[in-house]
Amino acid sequence: MDSIIINKTADFVQETLKNAEGGHDWWHIHRVWKNAKLIAETEQADMLVVELAALLHDIADSKFNGGNEEIGPSIAGDFLRSMGVTEPVTEHVQQIIRHISFKSGFEKSNFRSMELDIVQDADRLDAIGAIGIARAFSYGGFKGREIYNPEIKPNLNMTKEEYQNSAAPTINHFYEKLLLLKDKMNTETGKKLAGQRNSFMESYLKQFYSEC
Repeated sequence: MDSIIINKTADFVQETLKNAEGGHDWWHIHRVWKNAKLIAETEQADMLVVELAALLHDIADSKFNGGNEEIGPSIAGDFLRSMGVTEPVTEHVQQIIRHISFKSGFEKSNFRSMELDIVQDADRLDAIGAIGIARAFSYGGFKGREIYNPEIKPNLNMTKEEYQNSAAPTINHFYEKLLLLKDKMNTETGKKLAGQRNSFMESYLKQFYSEC
């Protein structure tokens, strides 16, 4: 029964995100789903929660929905209940969606779970390394941002509101978020994979500046 629910959830997500921005499309979800399952191999976790949360974590990203941070959990909850998923599993998935993002770290939270740790690590892995670089520039282009402007320095002490409203060049995003993720990983597998990807980003930036 779990496999049927997971497969139907994957179909729902793929259809819902078929026209999404390239960095937040079905293939982003697919990579996070695969990495979440990989990380979960070395952790004790509820795999149904892990897989459903990985699949639904960006079903309605707030930055594409006027900053509404409840639309994602709401859509996910309605879908899971329509599939007959139990209320504890549904609510756990909704909580993971609420707390997975980088910007959620600007606020104190009492919610923690191993399933959140796993899916959050999987999502963060897709924000760094070669794929993370591609996603950053894809989103920057989508928002019409500059690639690089040496006169605009990274803001390393942003509030949540400043982070949400930032229109800074994409290169700044490396210092304001991407290079910070390595030290924010939750699991040992996540930390190992993040270290490799972080080294690649550092090499990329060195080459970028040499070309500039």
